[in-house]
Amino acid sequence: MARTIVITGAASGIGAATAKCLAAAGDRVIGVDLAGTDIVADLGTAEGRRAMTEEVGRMAPAGIDGVLAGAGISKGEMPRETIAINFFGAVATLEGLRPLLAHSSRPRAVAICSTAAMLPTSAATVDACLAGDEAGALAEITKEPANAYATSKLALSRWLRRAAVSPEWAGAGILLNGVGPGVVETPMTTPLFNDPTMLGLIAQSNPIAVKGYAQAEEIAELIGFLLGMENHYLLGQIVFIDGGSDATLRPLQV
Repeated sequence: MARTIVITGAASGIGAATAKCLAAAGDRVIGVDLAGTDIVADLGTAEGRRAMTEEVGRMAPAGIDGVLAGAGISKGEMPRETIAINFFGAVATLEGLRPLLAHSSRPRAVAICSTAAMLPTSAATVDACLAGDEAGALAEITKEPANAYATSKLALSRWLRRAAVSPEWAGAGILLNGVGPGVVETPMTTPLFNDPTMLGLIAQSNPIAVKGYAQAEEIAELIGFLLGMENHYLLGQIVFIDGGSDATLRPLQV
């Protein structure tokens, strides 16, 4: 039976690859992005988040079966926007659509986290994020703007771990998990691959044990599994799909 899946960040990169994968499998995909999708919304703003939630409800009044919170940016010159979209936009997506997921007989939700969470972060910003203090978080990250992306992903990972086992999520039968991609060749990372200096830094911060970096379709394969799995027992996990970066950098982590 076809399932209805909402994907934010559906216009490009991992989101687009996942949308294509699910549609090919017969699922109905409702895409959300700044342009070129079913729903146009800026998840960096409260108004955009609210509009997205309302429009999904209008398009799928009987409920939805899955959500991928995939919208995100990585722009060093936009630290406030990075926190607003990557953390607060993702959390608003998941929490805002949770009531619609509750109508499904097999509801699943996935957030795109990242191995970047292992990099230096702003502890004060993470704390503000987890406290739900968006204004405070946006103010704090301006003190450490270079760490905005890693900070947003660490905060999202910690939020996910806490939320997944709560009565509102697991207690309602909604399985919430995350994927932690390493370096993936997408439009967002293209500028990095075109910069020899950045390539050298990537090799240090994200060492891999396989040949070549990931394609978006490879991440989509894992997301498709998490959104469609039949079991009721896998939840609260951040599944790293990183070519071995995590195992290389943290060999004693279990």
